[in-house]
Amino acid sequence: MPPSQPHSQSPAPATADSPGSGYDLLAQQLIPGYASLARLSVALLAASPRASIPGAAVLVAGCGTGAELQAAREQRPDWRLTALDPSTEMLAIARTRLGLACAIDWRCAAVEDLRGEPVFDGALSVLVLQSLPDDGCKLSFLTALAGSLRPGGQLVLVDLMRPAPSSLAGQMGGAWLGFQRASGVEESAEALQQLAGGLHPIGLARLTALVNAAGFSDPAVFFQALDVQGFLLQRRDDGSGPGGAAGGGAVVDPL
Repeated sequence: MPPSQPHSQSPAPATADSPGSGYDLLAQQLIPGYASLARLSVALLAASPRASIPGAAVLVAGCGTGAELQAAREQRPDWRLTALDPSTEMLAIARTRLGLACAIDWRCAAVEDLRGEPVFDGALSVLVLQSLPDDGCKLSFLTALAGSLRPGGQLVLVDLMRPAPSSLAGQMGGAWLGFQRASGVEESAEALQQLAGGLHPIGLARLTALVNAAGFSDPAVFFQALDVQGFLLQRRDDGSGPGGAAGGGAVVDPL
């Protein structure tokens, strides 16, 4: 399953023997464009008004094996990074990958555990939301992220999406399987389908309703490869705040 990612020197680039390389290689074989997602996501956030400021505080929500953290250290070594993941195993891999001397605030926790005043100028969440069921968990996750951002702060969100009904659906599914075969994946189509069995993709209309209720602007698409899409969201600074109806936004049925 995809990842639920004064300063020290930047880490060395990942190699075939570096921590997390096996996971990243598998993700590259399964997900079109994965190899450039971390670099692109960081570059996009780094160009935002708040995160472009030197020393900006940036949250990596669901840091996984540390791909986004590594890209952030390489592109913006001045950022004050917080790495959040509920898995101790993933955090250990990411910490080894980044190096013990890397000044990152490591937290073994869920995004929903974040408390206090908004402190981050930007956030990254790559292939995390898809693992949460749409029974209130997705909304809680997004609301917590919005609440952690300063007004005007942006979230780069990348996720597996549920495709809209189309006469080309069969062709798209075949293209995905063909890409994976060409990338060296040998598992059967049935086995690959089981890999996605624990994921909970949603459509664009549902995502828009959820992010609006959480306190974000409408999602702006910046990346798409088959059903994997990247969105740029901005926390509203109109006084409505995160939290849906409590902050003046629309109420969203969790189902």
